[in-house]
Amino acid sequence: MALTLSKKAQSVKPSSTLAITAKAKEMKANGIDVVGFGAGEPDFNTPDNVCDAAISAIKSGFTKYTPASGTNELKVAICKKFKDFNGLDYKPNQIVISNGGKHSLSNIFDAILNPGDEVIIPAPYWLSYPEMVKLSDGIPVYIEGSKDHGYKVTAEQIQEAITEKTKAFILNSPSNPTGMIYTLEELEAIADVVVRNNIYVVADEMYEYLIYGEEKHISIASLNEEIYKRTITCSGLSKSYSMTGWRIGYTGSSVEIAELMDSVQSHATSNPNSIAQKAALEALVGPQDAVEAMKKEFNERRLYMYQRISNMSHISCLEPKGAFYIFIDCSDALTMKYKGEVIQTADRLTEILLEDKEVAVVPCADFGFPNHIRLSYAISMQQIEKGLDRIESFTKELEA
Repeated sequence: MALTLSKKAQSVKPSSTLAITAKAKEMKANGIDVVGFGAGEPDFNTPDNVCDAAISAIKSGFTKYTPASGTNELKVAICKKFKDFNGLDYKPNQIVISNGGKHSLSNIFDAILNPGDEVIIPAPYWLSYPEMVKLSDGIPVYIEGSKDHGYKVTAEQIQEAITEKTKAFILNSPSNPTGMIYTLEELEAIADVVVRNNIYVVADEMYEYLIYGEEKHISIASLNEEIYKRTITCSGLSKSYSMTGWRIGYTGSSVEIAELMDSVQSHATSNPNSIAQKAALEALVGPQDAVEAMKKEFNERRLYMYQRISNMSHISCLEPKGAFYIFIDCSDALTMKYKGEVIQTADRLTEILLEDKEVAVVPCADFGFPNHIRLSYAISMQQIEKGLDRIESFTKELEA
């Protein structure tokens, strides 16, 4: 009898963001001057004080196993951060430190889902959410945020999507891929629905420090005791501290859920990286100057990109309020011809930009919005200017 491999694993879609980034890197390696708007990774170095803390940890021999859910000193620092920044009261036994935000989310779904449980995912969504839910035997249920509403879903839409099988709702604010944030009023309405229906909120707040202008980050769990009990708050160090490769994410939840995640993680990875935990501690308790400097630079790039794209023909965007992405509506461009060919799909548009204009962008069919593309402004202003010049050149060549 022939051996068969896991059907669950075979059903997983590869990441289109990583695929487009890999292709762009291959072209660069071959000497092609590609501008890559693809990956969501800050172009800044990790702050020096954080790197120094890691080097010190290595030299002092802090290279052994730690507790499965992370060191107590880092948990204490995370609790203080939750209190000071998010207005949330968590104790160390409610904190689980994991190998990056993805690992944290995977732990969450493993802890709360049983086979057949439904998870409501607002579209546009980060493309890994559905795959993670399915890997934990859950069923993704999609609801669509309209462009007129800032690509955000309403409390009414969530209520309509809830069934007896609904276990959780994913809230990503600031959003990847749109850069939009939910207001206090919107969060209060969503919280009412969640509490009334007694489901969980998985609050992915990875971009919480990257909010611009007069806007403020609000954690849904901070609104009242009832929503607090039903929320698993997830964040990490990757985006705000330019620590993508260090792989430290963390969650705040009920003690019961934290214990389940701790148990799952103990078998999956033993513990988060010991050296990265020391680096994360310094990131949280040390000087924050580098974080503010990065945020200032991101904001300048954000405003420049929004202004440039808004003035281009056949594509459009809303002004992002957070994170470091611009979500571009290409609906009009897809009806146009390029060199006699009707473009038709964002995937094809992406291919043309990469092959003819040497610009890498992310098509968003895997984000639930097939007529859109995503550009990251986590690259230098010089690269942004060059890349947008090339995209503008492309739009000017389109014909009806």
